[in-house]
Amino acid sequence: MAAVTPDEHERQQDGHCRARVNLRPAAARPFGAAARAALKDTLFPDDPFRGLGGMPPARRAWRVARYFVPALDWSAGYSAASFWYDLLAGVTIANLSIPASATPPSQASLRSSASVSSDHEEGIPQRYSCFVPPLVYAVMGSSRNLGVGPVATSSLLVASIVGGKVRASDDQRLYTQLVFTSAFFTGVLQAALGLLRLGILVDFMSRPAITGFMGGTAIVIMLQQLKGFLGMTHFTTKTDIVSVLRYIFHNTHQWQWQSTVLGVCFLIFLVFTEQVRRRRPKLFWVSAMSPLLVVVVGCVFSFLIKGHKHGIPIVGTLKRGINPSSISQLKFQPEYVGVAMKAGFVSGMLALAEGVAVGRSFAAMKNERIDGNKEMVAFGLMNLIGSFTSCYITTGAFSKTAVNYHAGCRTAMSNAVMSVCMALVLVALAPLFRHTPLVALAAIITSSMLGLVKHREIRRLYEVDKADFAVCAAALLGVVFSTMITGLGVAVAISVLRALLHVARPSTSKLGRVSCGSGAGAGAADDDHAFCDVAQYPGAATAPGILVLQVAGSPVCFANAEYLRERIARWVEDEEKAVAGEDLLYVVLDIGGVTAIDSPGIEMLREVHGELERKGMKMAVTNPRMAVAEKLVLSGLAELVGESWMFLSNGDAVAACRYTLQGSKHGGVPPV
Repeated sequence: MAAVTPDEHERQQDGHCRARVNLRPAAARPFGAAARAALKDTLFPDDPFRGLGGMPPARRAWRVARYFVPALDWSAGYSAASFWYDLLAGVTIANLSIPASATPPSQASLRSSASVSSDHEEGIPQRYSCFVPPLVYAVMGSSRNLGVGPVATSSLLVASIVGGKVRASDDQRLYTQLVFTSAFFTGVLQAALGLLRLGILVDFMSRPAITGFMGGTAIVIMLQQLKGFLGMTHFTTKTDIVSVLRYIFHNTHQWQWQSTVLGVCFLIFLVFTEQVRRRRPKLFWVSAMSPLLVVVVGCVFSFLIKGHKHGIPIVGTLKRGINPSSISQLKFQPEYVGVAMKAGFVSGMLALAEGVAVGRSFAAMKNERIDGNKEMVAFGLMNLIGSFTSCYITTGAFSKTAVNYHAGCRTAMSNAVMSVCMALVLVALAPLFRHTPLVALAAIITSSMLGLVKHREIRRLYEVDKADFAVCAAALLGVVFSTMITGLGVAVAISVLRALLHVARPSTSKLGRVSCGSGAGAGAADDDHAFCDVAQYPGAATAPGILVLQVAGSPVCFANAEYLRERIARWVEDEEKAVAGEDLLYVVLDIGGVTAIDSPGIEMLREVHGELERKGMKMAVTNPRMAVAEKLVLSGLAELVGESWMFLSNGDAVAACRYTLQGSKHGGVPPV
């Protein structure tokens, strides 16, 4: 006898009607509206400009300005107490920048292996890069913890690329001009990425990757401070643990026990003040002022005993002078622009990845967030303006950020304080810091690194998710045994591979009905039941002759279409074997978790529908999203399956299948 279709059932029994998917709004949605909605969700997921239409023009402009200039946002609620914290933090990180003022030539400033020459030579002082860029970042940066300045990795990369075109020893002036020009192109690239809203690129740095990166970088920086603790005058330019330890033990003749004793004393004092702050929070000022106190005491002590003559290296003579303009020195001639662009773009991407990773690491420790797009724009403007004022490439520096964080910074104002302090040093106060012992700065940095290796977090990752642990371990070991960029790159590569596997191999599961209310039993309402994975809920009830499958949490696309077709076919075969003696007549596909579908995905569903029809089975589809339903309609698949076989819920689909099945068994008239 002919089976009773769901449409006939609705006409005969209104009480048994089931809600079906409304496909008309999806089919009628204009392409422009769909594209605008998708673009808005992609570029502005936080929708910062919602509600602007009903605002007065002045208020609307202020809100837009606050979004693009973060300083306007945090300054609205800025207090004197916050400024006190930022003042202490800014002065402390300024002290870390002062030693760079003693190494002005391009070779030393870019941290190449060349020897440091006289301060009177023309060069690229790091002190310039510690004055203008931090001031720009204080206004445009979204991170409240990041300390900016030159970093070794990007500086070395610029030096190697530019040095391949012209050696600093051959033509110091041209070398300097090309370095400034490379900073200009770095700024252009970084600002363009931010304006194009490509901050999504930094989202591939997962929390486990950041945890490993931060721990590995802390270990590397503590190893670098052994130069100060041992009083060594020269040190390896490599950062991996093997090279550093080999260099240290191969150059024991450089060791100075006086620096070691003084450094250990400073470190013990700094750790003690940190413990005081933790046990008695009201005495926070003890820990906040301790780095500055270490610098002052170190200067006085070194001056009184003439430390530089007794195995305690000092900062040395600092040359005065504010940043000169370098606009006229930018080289855009055809013979030079190529190497400048190469150095700027390559080092710019590296600096951007490192700076954003550092910013996110410390933001996570305060449960804060930074905007990747704003950071790109801030870094870009920082390097653009810096290239006009005798600065080379700058980004977020891990050591400065760690000191800034532990000194209690509250906002980016600490960078502005550092900039003002550096200006005072450049103009008038340089001689006062001549006797600063380098070991004092090494102790400050080391004390800030302690505790950044989150061993408890790493252990928790191992217990909870081995894949996340692998990402974390790859970042940490890569940084420690190779370079910061290698560690970060490997961790990001593993994270991306894992994300691709999630897309290429989406989960599928067989669903059964589970009672979730008090109305259990044969007469219970459908609203009292939920459809859940039978592997998770072995007691879930399944309807004879009906298989409910779920495709969850992934788009159906070319990367997984064939896998899903084979997986659905296997589910059907397994179900046919499991219900030996009974026919499998209906397969319900729950695609409510499918976020998108492309043409290969649609063709896969068409093939599945054809295979099921050849076996005498009927396919039903439940709860497709608007974007998916739209394509099902436009491709003709909705018509092929039958709109009457597309439902809002699994319960509706199963009820319709059971009613049709019962109708066929009772001569076309199902029992009421």
